[in-house]
Amino acid sequence: MSRIGRAPIEIPSGVEVKINGNVIDVKGPKGQLTREFHPAMQVELTGSTILVTRPSDEKEHRSLHGLTRTLIANMVHGVTEGFTRNLEIVGVGYRAAKQGRKLVLSLGYSHPVEVDPAPGIEIEVPTPTRISVTGIDKELVGQTAANIRDFRRPEPYLGKGIRYEGERVRRKAGKAGKA
Repeated sequence: MSRIGRAPIEIPSGVEVKINGNVIDVKGPKGQLTREFHPAMQVELTGSTILVTRPSDEKEHRSLHGLTRTLIANMVHGVTEGFTRNLEIVGVGYRAAKQGRKLVLSLGYSHPVEVDPAPGIEIEVPTPTRISVTGIDKELVGQTAANIRDFRRPEPYLGKGIRYEGERVRRKAGKAGKA
């Protein structure tokens, strides 16, 4: 049996969970999230814990078991604490700034790159070389950070570009010079 799927999800105080068939609605101090799950997974709310069970040991049910439990746990964590993904900008002249809600990036192109965040996503620029993406939906925060990173991925020769905080970029040796 799945070790992750078997673990119960503790519901903190201030969080309200409603289960309507295979649709789960989680409401907390930071906001509200709704998600539809696979109809085969059985989600039970008992007191202040949520338990996810699977109907059989088929391969599909085994894989959905842990996934469903993790997605629900991420929803509960998101509405209580939220999620943050930090990015670093490396390169001479590369910088970020905020204009209203938009993020404006100078990445060596002939034009500035503008990013308009999705509803529920906050982008902060503590310094011109750091970007912080925050929200209650883990999937949306990660996708927004990945989209920003894709504008100028870190390249292996000089290491310039946008990278996740703590990401290590494998460096390659440049051209060998004449001896």
